Amino acid sequence: MVKRTRFDDSDCPVARSVDTIGDWWSLLIVRDAFDGSRRFGEFQRGLGVAKNILTARLRALVDGGVLASVPASDGSAYREYVLTPKGEALFPVVVALRQWGEQNLFEPGEPHSELVDRRQDLPLRALEVRAADGRRLGPGDTTVHKLPEAP
Repeated sequence: MVKRTRFDDSDCPVARSVDTIGDWWSLLIVRDAFDGSRRFGEFQRGLGVAKNILTARLRALVDGGVLASVPASDGSAYREYVLTPKGEALFPVVVALRQWGEQNLFEPGEPHSELVDRRQDLPLRALEVRAADGRRLGPGDTTVHKLPEAP
């Protein structure tokens, strides 16, 4: 088996993010956690993923601080997986992927799911990247600056 390249010591935030949540099972687990899945069996049934793969991904997400393993809310001997604040901070990432998929991966009229605001039962506005002064930005409007090492 080929050893996976690690990026956990990279100076690139994108590389480190991909290292933590970049495989498709991890992102789908996070998506399902946002949708209310908490138990191993719920994730397994919803995703149809092999138990050994799910076990490894859940462990990695817990080790990465994205999920926490907590006692079951019903007092049973089971464990549940809940999003940590670090995991909840992935919400805009999941929304961006969903909106990109809705815009680019479905034919007109093709059925798909839709994320809606609970209070108004309306679809969300498209996410936008904005400058500090509120201007809408595109890829050509940004550049990457390396930050100096901390003393």
